[in-house]
Amino acid sequence: MTSACGRRLVDGCGGSGMYVKICGLTTRDAVVAASDAGADAIGLVLSERSRRNLSPAVAGTLAAAAPQGVDVVLVTDDRATDDVAAVALEIGATAVQLHGARYGRANLLRLRELGVPQAWRATAWSSGASLHAGDDGEDVLVVDSPTPGSGTAWDATDAARSIRGRWLLAGGLSPDTVAQAIDLAQPWGVDVSSGVEVEPGVKGTHLVERFVAEARRAGAAARS
Repeated sequence: MTSACGRRLVDGCGGSGMYVKICGLTTRDAVVAASDAGADAIGLVLSERSRRNLSPAVAGTLAAAAPQGVDVVLVTDDRATDDVAAVALEIGATAVQLHGARYGRANLLRLRELGVPQAWRATAWSSGASLHAGDDGEDVLVVDSPTPGSGTAWDATDAARSIRGRWLLAGGLSPDTVAQAIDLAQPWGVDVSSGVEVEPGVKGTHLVERFVAEARRAGAAARS
C-alpha cells in the first residue's frame, strides 16, 4: 500500500508539505505536463455527468503515462463502487475518490475489501457531511465548494477551524488564488481542475506550472 502522501515520501509532499493534485486530465500531454510541473497526483474522472469523463481504456492509457512518484486517483460521482474499484485495480491506480452523498462509509470500506490502495471521500462544504478526515474510513478527505465541479470560488476562511486530518481544499482555485486560500484554510493539500484550463476540459501547461509553483511556495511558507 502506498503512503497517505502517495508515493512522494521525501520531506513531506513534493518537498513543501503541500500535496498538489491536478484533476480532470484527459490527454497524455496533460498527464506529462502535470507530472513535469511537480504535481503529487493526477485525477482521472469516470463519470457520465462530467465533460472530462474517460472510458476505462483511456484512463488506463493515461495512468500508464504517469511516472513513478505521481499518484493516480480515479474520481467518480455516479459509478458503482465495485465497478470503479475494478478499473482502479486494472490500471494500477493509487486511490479511488468517491464524490457525493450517494456514497458512505460502507462504500469506502468496500474499496478496501476489494484491494484498492487508498479510499478518498469528497464532499461539498455545505453538504452537512463530516469534515473530519477519516470519520468514514477514508485516507484523505476532499472538501469542495457548495457547487462541486463548477469552478466557483468559496470562502474557505472557516475551514482552518473546522476541518481535521489529511484533507484537500478544492473548488474555485487557480494560480492567482491558491496561495491566499492555503494561507487562510491551512489544508494538507489542494486540488484543482477548471482553474488550470484554457477551455472546458483542456488544461493549459503554463497554468498547471504556475499553480503547482504557487501552491509549493505557499506550502513552504506555511511550514516555516
